[in-house]
Amino acid sequence: MEDLTRRRVLQVGAGTGAALLAAPAFGWTSALAGASPGTGPTIDAKHTWDDEPDELIADIYRHRDVTKVNTALRGWTKNGQTLPKSLPADLRMFIDQARELPDWADRGKLADAVTFNQKRGTYLGALYGFASGMMSAVIPHEAMVVYYSRGGAALKDRISKTAKLGYDIGSLNAYQDGGEMAVTCVKTRLIHSAVRHLLPQQHQWSSRMPYQETPITQADQMVTWHSLPTTVMRMLKRWQVPIDPAESAGFLHSWQVAGHMLGIQDGLIPATWADSEAQAKIALDPVLKGTTEGRKLADMLLDLGFNLDLTLLSRGVLGALTRFMLGDRIANELRIPREPVWDPLLETAWGPFILVREGILQAGMPKEAYWTFDEILRQFVLLYISELRMPISIELPYTNNPHYK
Repeated sequence: MEDLTRRRVLQVGAGTGAALLAAPAFGWTSALAGASPGTGPTIDAKHTWDDEPDELIADIYRHRDVTKVNTALRGWTKNGQTLPKSLPADLRMFIDQARELPDWADRGKLADAVTFNQKRGTYLGALYGFASGMMSAVIPHEAMVVYYSRGGAALKDRISKTAKLGYDIGSLNAYQDGGEMAVTCVKTRLIHSAVRHLLPQQHQWSSRMPYQETPITQADQMVTWHSLPTTVMRMLKRWQVPIDPAESAGFLHSWQVAGHMLGIQDGLIPATWADSEAQAKIALDPVLKGTTEGRKLADMLLDLGFNLDLTLLSRGVLGALTRFMLGDRIANELRIPREPVWDPLLETAWGPFILVREGILQAGMPKEAYWTFDEILRQFVLLYISELRMPISIELPYTNNPHYK
């Protein structure tokens, strides 16, 4: 799956461009210094980026220091670790500040998030790895950025880095000195700056996105944010998985902190699950749409199980799971065919399976069906963890997707 020659194609159809431009405006707020999620003055999130690292990273490319910076950052793997002195001084100063938790971070809530992740780890592996992953193919801006940037030529590598983000946020010491979540967030933030520097230099990007020359706005980042925790919580509720309120609040808080550390302005981050749901209905749901680029990415994602020899994660099963999790409209947008066996099986038996697994229902489904669904979850975890077996180095890209120069 490393021969990924995909990600964007030629001109933006007038219909697609108009639809994206007509999407509901972000009426969220941005943060004042010391503010907490959901507070601050209103900003235009669709025309706001991440100025401080953008300027630093652009300067690194101008001075051809990318290799020097990547080499230095390779040794920074733990949150509390001293930064290499070989980093440019201004970048080193920025990272030292960026890796600090916000003042509003609550250690008690982060501990509750650990409990939540311990209890729901199996579900989370499947939902991060697939529901959120496949949703990225129908978020047009995200799909186009991935397709034309370096990620489009190395999708397997990009998937491993996404897996690392989900793994790190669920670890016991995620935000502690010995954890890696701050490192992963800050390095990802720097990569976003690199993509914002490189993509506008590519003809295909500017011709395909004439109304957004600079990619990955604050609005785009929040749409992606909702494809993760908001989507996960929606699924768990739909499956009737019992969730302790304190653990649910802790899970949200861990992603609020992650959003801050990824460079999202605090006021754009929802303060409660109710805010999160309301924002997702405005920012996420209306923009979900198939594109040429997204369909190519989805096609590659459907081959993930095959490439790792996970027999139950066949294209047919993954296609049926896409339809079950994201709905008929999204599956049809991605041109995923119906599965005569798996589609009805998931619709009728997944709910009872979850209830049995949670100890709420004592009977109600054949043992064979229960085993099959449990094995699907197990194989999702194997797929998810397999990406983490080798050291994953999140580094600045040298080029865009070289197949679309």
